[in-house]
Amino acid sequence: MAEGPAAVALVFGERGSHHTEDYKAGIKIYPMVTLRSQAEIDRIREAGRVVGEALRRVTDAVEPGVSLAELDAIAAACIKEHGARSSFLGYHPFWAPTPYPGVLCLSADDVIVHGIPDGRVLKAGEILSVDFGAEVGGYHGDAAVTVPVGEVDDDAKRLVETARAALTAAIAVAVPGGRMGDIGYAVETTARPYGLLDGYGGHGVGAAMHEEPDVPNTGRPGRGLRLREGLVIAIEPMLIESGVGEGRTLADGWSVATADGSRAAHFEHTIAITADGPVILTA
Repeated sequence: MAEGPAAVALVFGERGSHHTEDYKAGIKIYPMVTLRSQAEIDRIREAGRVVGEALRRVTDAVEPGVSLAELDAIAAACIKEHGARSSFLGYHPFWAPTPYPGVLCLSADDVIVHGIPDGRVLKAGEILSVDFGAEVGGYHGDAAVTVPVGEVDDDAKRLVETARAALTAAIAVAVPGGRMGDIGYAVETTARPYGLLDGYGGHGVGAAMHEEPDVPNTGRPGRGLRLREGLVIAIEPMLIESGVGEGRTLADGWSVATADGSRAAHFEHTIAITADGPVILTA
């Protein structure tokens, strides 16, 4: 059971634009969103430090000839070293056919997210999304980066750098008094002309890896959930090179790939919204 001060739970704002809004007798039903205390944010930051360290170790090891399973083992060793737990291993949402089998999601080239870390060997010229979550003391951190495998072409470099820039732009507008639509608008305008994966986005983070609110990668400025101090969210742009937004789930039931075989790039950070602005907890 998690320790620390009790969180303040409030109901406010609007659901993410990619979810159906709930109505009953003409009344909109808003999601329950938890505002975290400073003590809780500090605990999330502890998990975030493990996430950041694991991502550094894994990305340093990315090179042609390395298998996805080898990279997963590096992250697993980091978890053990820090006395943490994997947020991903054994995770079994209702839509997945089996519990997730690894501690990393490793998604190469046309695989956008949720790629399983199997025996696949990386090839020069590919790009690889490395997504990792860890839990320490009952609180989670979640982050992702996309890196080149050896030398890559200029188009791949532009895709990756644009995805990184979309995350940076979205974090910059995550301030008290802002709106969730500001975050989505920052992502989609920075991401152009690339596509954004339909139906996928960021999420709240805390005592569970996935909490309310949803954090869409599209939006209208000044609209949606009001951003308040203590809100902890993961922002994660997922860009598709061809400009379309369609994805398809592969036979393993987890991996989501582009519908047209084009490449994808994915970045993510867990952040806290504070009086001093956004604070990255997974650096």
